Amino acid sequence: MIPHRPVSASDPLPVAVVGVGHMGRHHARIYSQMPGVKLAAVVDRDAARAREIAASCHTVACANLNEVPDAVRAVSVAVPTSAHLTVVESLLRRGMAVLVEKPIAASVPEAQRMAELARQQGCILSVGHTERFNPVVRAIQKYDVEPKFVETDRISPFTFRSADIGVVADMMIHDIDIVLHLVGRGAPGSGATPVRVDAVGVNVLGPHEDVANARVQFSNGAVANLTASRLALKTERKLRVFSHQAYLSVDYQRKTGIAIVKDANLDILQMAAERKFDDLSQMKNVDFGKLVNVEPLLVDDAEPLRAELEAFIHSVRTGEPPAVTAEDGVAAVALAEQIVASIRQHRWDVA
Repeated sequence: MIPHRPVSASDPLPVAVVGVGHMGRHHARIYSQMPGVKLAAVVDRDAARAREIAASCHTVACANLNEVPDAVRAVSVAVPTSAHLTVVESLLRRGMAVLVEKPIAASVPEAQRMAELARQQGCILSVGHTERFNPVVRAIQKYDVEPKFVETDRISPFTFRSADIGVVADMMIHDIDIVLHLVGRGAPGSGATPVRVDAVGVNVLGPHEDVANARVQFSNGAVANLTASRLALKTERKLRVFSHQAYLSVDYQRKTGIAIVKDANLDILQMAAERKFDDLSQMKNVDFGKLVNVEPLLVDDAEPLRAELEAFIHSVRTGEPPAVTAEDGVAAVALAEQIVASIRQHRWDVA
């Protein structure tokens, strides 16, 4: 086991990026601009692309993992999911902290193997579920709610970047992690776990589902309804949370949201009680919209990926657990697999 070695805040932290395609190039860009961090190398199987990104970020291009300097302490991995296990395993065995893009692995066994190796090596392994750092998601964290029903919608035109996987692993995985986090799955031993999954999906462009809807019931009774499509003509990403304490609604795209908190609307309930309404239809002449106290969410303009990388670097420097742990990544892949299994079991020919 390689123990964690704290890094002085005054020393530049050597980092690297493996895979500088669509997502990895942004990791490289942010690291190259981050105070207290030195981007020591970028790696990509496309040598020309590696050289291009290296030049723009003032660093060194490497042809393979073996060329990554031993001095590197933290690495972002943004290669195709099918290669996650091989790459991450190699880096962990060298004692390097790793942030691997979502999903953590192509299967639960692979994800569990990576998480176990990180524990054995004493290395930090975090997963790039960037939506955790979306300003609107961070804004709702201040509301101490116990979700009873969660609804997510994530639709967009097809990008042709992830044709080798279905929409569940490609897009819905973001919302799977958020739902698990909100319902409480993230705290080992204390959170609710999925107990029933019913899902349907349709494949149009290839062998994998392009549209999917899943209804997930948790051990504490909470229910989540998740919808994802990569066949839409527009992009929408929304989240709604219903609880006894509040109703929260956020729009990821517009970075806006509202909260209707029960405590701030007690006067409505009191009015109904004082008038002794036995049937709410007796309030038909009351303008409900004007009565409800709607709070706009206080949303900052932080770049989610930058916030994610800053949190990762903080964990590397201090040894504190990452914001999104390997176990969180395993849980997300496990639920994604359950959803895909339910999709495959669904029969469309039942009379």
